[in-house]
Amino acid sequence: MTAVSDTETGSWPWLAHYPAEMDWHAEIPVKPLYALLDDTVAKYGHQPAFDFMGKKWTYDELGSLVDHFACGLKKLIKPGDRVGLLLPNCVYYPVAYFGTLKCGGTVVNCNPLYTESELKHQILDSGAKVMVTIDVTPIANKLIGLVDACRLDTVVVCPMADILPFPTNFLYRLAKRKDIARLPADPRFKRYGEIIANDGKITPHPVDPLKDIAVLQYTGGTTGTPKGAMLTHANLYANAFQMEEFAMEMTPGKDKMLAVIPFFHVFAMTSAMNNPILCGIEIVALPRFDVQQVLETIDKTKPTLFPAVPTIYTAISNYPGLQKYDISSIRLCISGGAPLPLDVKETFERLTGCSLVEGYGLSETSPVATCNPPLGVSKAGSIGIPAPQTIIEIISMDDRVTPMPLGQPGEVCIRGPQVMSGYWEKPEETEFSMVGGRFHTGDIGTMDEEGYTYIVDRLKDIVIASGYKIYPRKVEEEIYRHPAVEETVAGGVPDAYRGETLKVWIKLHDGMSLTPEALHAFLKDKLSPIEMPKLIEFRTTPLPKTLIGKLSRKDLIAEEIARAKPSSPPSG
Repeated sequence: MTAVSDTETGSWPWLAHYPAEMDWHAEIPVKPLYALLDDTVAKYGHQPAFDFMGKKWTYDELGSLVDHFACGLKKLIKPGDRVGLLLPNCVYYPVAYFGTLKCGGTVVNCNPLYTESELKHQILDSGAKVMVTIDVTPIANKLIGLVDACRLDTVVVCPMADILPFPTNFLYRLAKRKDIARLPADPRFKRYGEIIANDGKITPHPVDPLKDIAVLQYTGGTTGTPKGAMLTHANLYANAFQMEEFAMEMTPGKDKMLAVIPFFHVFAMTSAMNNPILCGIEIVALPRFDVQQVLETIDKTKPTLFPAVPTIYTAISNYPGLQKYDISSIRLCISGGAPLPLDVKETFERLTGCSLVEGYGLSETSPVATCNPPLGVSKAGSIGIPAPQTIIEIISMDDRVTPMPLGQPGEVCIRGPQVMSGYWEKPEETEFSMVGGRFHTGDIGTMDEEGYTYIVDRLKDIVIASGYKIYPRKVEEEIYRHPAVEETVAGGVPDAYRGETLKVWIKLHDGMSLTPEALHAFLKDKLSPIEMPKLIEFRTTPLPKTLIGKLSRKDLIAEEIARAKPSSPPSG
């Protein structure tokens, strides 16, 4: 990808402070996304590629599975068709993902925990005609119920038992019989074995990397309405390449990536699947997050890289039996998906000895746009510096055009090779978000004199109380400084007088106590009177989280609104 000219970039503040080990001007290859795997198979075919629950595949074996799947899938789709993946983290994910791309198809990432109605919307909106799933009853049964309503042509069902090591596979078939989905006698349902029953000789479909859509990544964005970010082959290849620049020093046969965040989420798709495959390192995948299983896996398999969301690092740090496990193999963690509280970062680094750096991105940017460089200066509270060939601008929230001075808040806008081509069949929303070549993120941030960006909050999350703007993220950061606080969320709830009132929800560490009065005293020199939370709710159970493990402000505010609604009068 052609480098940006010096005349355009000469004034960007990060250039004078970019780490010597990295090159912001690095030329980024323009390739089909499937070349990412093919090139690694050619170079590192004998190296370990994937470990699922103890069963392993080399890159040669993974590449062969992809080719066989592509051969079978090619009979079911034509170039440009959408193929939905409804799968947990397992080897079937990269097989179906890269197999679809080799046929010229577009991957639609679907969340296995979606309700039938959420899944139905996504299938119909994307126009997917083929779905790939696993024969686990709670997941597969959703498609059994939707095959007619969504006008699906084919559902490919992959057997869980076949990818488990012996004797676990044998025991699974016996002990988990009720969990194995019974497929209807319907020709639209095809078993994975049928799809790969071929010679595996596939000629990859020629694509235009800059124009052809590799993945539809659904996101709520700034409006809350799920929409598909159209990520091209070039977008996703570029972002895997950019991450390699940040992570540095990945050695095939030595480094391992622990993948517990779900591949269907854009952060994991790039950081825990595409990037390690580009680098030729092994992926150690777990189907879901369970803190004890994660610790056992680290102790046994010795992964060195561990991207995750902050709540996962918090859960590990607070696990009562942590000292029983050796987790010293972890050398680098990249936190994404949600703000990383300083206390969480410092505690996890102290316990593990690793470097935990915060990055930033969105579905629309493939997703990584910035990161604190592991081999450069990592600034606490910052989302770091722009990835190679990426321009971060802080733009006026008033006119959406004027750049703000350094240190002044504005909307974070992004330009770069990883920025989507637009939203699927939503031209008006594309036009609103893509202005003057910039993607408007909906996040408010500032930039310092060295080009490091700091997120202040989401535009939609700002609390406006009596006309004053309050940033929930700042309030949360200050509350996290209290040693008794394990989790906290701040948000605006309706108030008849002020319009909105700031409320905080807090889960304390086990065995610790805190009163509203004591919290106010702690925050007195940290927050202004306007920012001081008016409502405080302590909870004894963990705060609600999204499907990828982020603390869910939306759910807490919805609970509050539901409680505030007057009950309906009795009928009659």
